[in-house]
Amino acid sequence: MMKRALFLDRDGVINKEICHLYRIEDFVFIEEIFKICHFYIDQGFIIIVITNQAGIAKGLYTEEDFQKLTVWMIAEFAKRKITIEKVYYCPHHPDYTGICDCRKPNPGMIFQAQKDFDIDLGHSVLIGDKLSDIEAGLNAGIEHVYSIDDLLKRLNELPIP
Repeated sequence: MMKRALFLDRDGVINKEICHLYRIEDFVFIEEIFKICHFYIDQGFIIIVITNQAGIAKGLYTEEDFQKLTVWMIAEFAKRKITIEKVYYCPHHPDYTGICDCRKPNPGMIFQAQKDFDIDLGHSVLIGDKLSDIEAGLNAGIEHVYSIDDLLKRLNELPIP
């Protein structure tokens, strides 16, 4: 049976937006994301993170820096009984490394997750904060695509405990 996934962008959805964030001490969670994750987990969704990380291509931080922060972030979710199945990231930027299939709004990371986890994209959900996130979800065939800003404004109206 195919799985349903909640796809989350990182910067601006999981944590407050800080340009080229790679240090744990600068990471600030958007607290409502835990409530949102629990809501979807209770409905049988798995959690996948998809994030553009152009700072790697620009030489502002390394993939090792990114991985260190990612391991810490996943552990923080685990403390709240939330499993992040995988974090997919695009280390490219067209001005530095050329065009790629994974940089949002391209759906490469979503399609890789679909293959890796047997995900039913038509019944999955994506939450992003930028147009490129929304377009990536739509380009992948995800019908339920939300802006985090709109979702946070309506959070009290939603059936999220």
